[in-house]
Amino acid sequence: MMLGLLLARAGVDVLVLEKHADFLRDFRGDTIHPSTLEVMHEIGILDDLLKLPHHKAPRMRAQFGDLALTVADFSSLPVQCPYIAFMPQWDFLNFLTRHASRYPMFKLKMEAEVIGLIEENWHMVGLRATTPDGPLEVRASLVVGADGRHSVVRAKAGLPVEELGAPMDVLWFRLSGQTGDPGDPRAASTPDVSSSC
Repeated sequence: MMLGLLLARAGVDVLVLEKHADFLRDFRGDTIHPSTLEVMHEIGILDDLLKLPHHKAPRMRAQFGDLALTVADFSSLPVQCPYIAFMPQWDFLNFLTRHASRYPMFKLKMEAEVIGLIEENWHMVGLRATTPDGPLEVRASLVVGADGRHSVVRAKAGLPVEELGAPMDVLWFRLSGQTGDPGDPRAASTPDVSSSC
């Protein structure tokens, strides 16, 4: 969605296909990092974004038994927002869609699932998708596959996956919050995000 917004801002005709009817699904992380917030500032939409409900985390702390440590500190970064903003991904995607839709070059088609690419003379010249209204064929100078870990676009283009073997992984889960918990924005102390293992 972000690429669609930036291309439309630059005057490029853009069609974004989304296979679902909405963005209301759980994602692997509902975080917006300082570098992304900086881009929002650079294109003039940061103030609007920060009007959405979010939680600021200038530091990430962890507790392992009796050992408490800060694993990340964003507070001294030379950026507009030196923190991670926790916000549901669907709110962020809806926000980007609203802003992108202000540009006449931007189009979004929901419930359009890419099933293949169109190849002519050894070049990819578009894609095929299914929609509730039937098959859809889109011709384009550029096809970008931003369809996740199990990308249909990548597979159909024959692009190999390079496994990097990340030395760590993240366990993502939800916890109910109570008034007064560490990081509670209603508390007087500086909010941090904490986890225990």
